[in-house]
Amino acid sequence: MQGRTALVIGGAGLLGGQISHAFAELGATVLVASRDRQKCDAFLPGLTARGGENHRAFAVDITRPESIRDLFTVVAECSPTLDVLVNSGWSGRKNTFESISDEDWDHDIEVCLNGVFRTIKSAVPLLAPKAGNILNIASMYGHVAPDYRMYDGEKYANPPSYGAAKAGVLQLTRYLASFLSPQGIRVNALSPGPFPFESTQQENPDFIARLNSKNPLDRIGKPPDLKGPAVLLCTDAGAYMTGQNLCVDGGWAVW
Repeated sequence: MQGRTALVIGGAGLLGGQISHAFAELGATVLVASRDRQKCDAFLPGLTARGGENHRAFAVDITRPESIRDLFTVVAECSPTLDVLVNSGWSGRKNTFESISDEDWDHDIEVCLNGVFRTIKSAVPLLAPKAGNILNIASMYGHVAPDYRMYDGEKYANPPSYGAAKAGVLQLTRYLASFLSPQGIRVNALSPGPFPFESTQQENPDFIARLNSKNPLDRIGKPPDLKGPAVLLCTDAGAYMTGQNLCVDGGWAVW
């Protein structure tokens, strides 16, 4: 990825951070953006230590169209073209089907689906000159249902809005792979399996044990597990792949 520029939305987060690391290790310039500009700024020194150069941090709220427009205005000033766009932004509210409100539902759809659509819409003019790549981070719950027996209480529940939004991301990925192909833009999705936060692992070991036992590989995902698949989909190694959903779930959905 020497000489290439990648914009990673949510690029300092649990999963997006690993994708940013992978790109930097291969020599890319990585533009990291999220709602928390300070978190992105603090992330940059470690990114620079891994490789690449001229990494930058930006603030963006993907629930606000004007914030997305502002982001791409400043991105275009420092990089008039992009080679890669990764949509890994997320901000959810824990709830169940019984407790979820209209506001909760709308929030998740806005972040997980509408924000992805708007970001891609703004990014295409920068991606087209390079015949760039788009990678959307979806979820195993975009194509399989959560097992209700896994979850104990609202704090660890999987909201119904999350899977619905991620299913939308998968279909948007396929649609755009078709309709952006005349510009040479490839569009793929990556669906992580169980990648719980460290805090969840410490607070609820019984829940983690249930996740392990439901998975053919008998373990939860480790964030670095995403690095190789992301590199495949965003480099010439995957030059003949578009419209695909690569599952990184330890085999979760095979049984």
